[in-house]
Amino acid sequence: MIKLISSLIIMIGIFGIASAQNAVKVACVGNSITQGPGRDHPESYPLQLQYILGKEFLVKNYGVSGRTLLKKGDFPYWDEPQFEEVLEFSPQILIIKLGTNDSKPQNWIHKNEFKKDYLDMIATFKSSMEKDAKIFICIPVPVTEDNYGITESVLVNEMRPLLYEVAEETGASIIDLYTPFQGKNELLPDGVHPNIEGLGIMAQEIAKAIK
Repeated sequence: MIKLISSLIIMIGIFGIASAQNAVKVACVGNSITQGPGRDHPESYPLQLQYILGKEFLVKNYGVSGRTLLKKGDFPYWDEPQFEEVLEFSPQILIIKLGTNDSKPQNWIHKNEFKKDYLDMIATFKSSMEKDAKIFICIPVPVTEDNYGITESVLVNEMRPLLYEVAEETGASIIDLYTPFQGKNELLPDGVHPNIEGLGIMAQEIAKAIK
């Protein structure tokens, strides 16, 4: 009997490993809005996304608070271990939600390099991905109150057009995370970071795009 139970446990373990290996790998790259309360916190949008997508997908949170897409930003995502971890993960689906911190004055002085740096980031990640892998560029959530130096006018009037240009030139798809938050300022308590309900809306919108 003990041998039978042991065999069943081993089989379940092997099945679980096999399921994880066969799952579609999804990498979520971003700043504090992606990282959320913590990379393994169930309220973070990537883990909410995992719940929505189900076991056929394996979603990994590679968000790092305060990071920029700009290589010359104050805290570039490029310099983080998570950047290398994404390359090693070799995702089949890549979600990029960077740019919010780039709108800070000390970072946006390098705005002329934003598009090139975005193109470079996508090219770098593509080098470790399968040819039919998909890349999604997120239009950042609104900034309902300029805070932490993050500026709504920069995000909307200057950065957004560049994101559409990057998507067109790379074949990436756009996920609009701005529109679903319109008229719902209560979802952004500090004007920048979505609450749990807001993170849930992000997860739902991204899930719709993936499926």
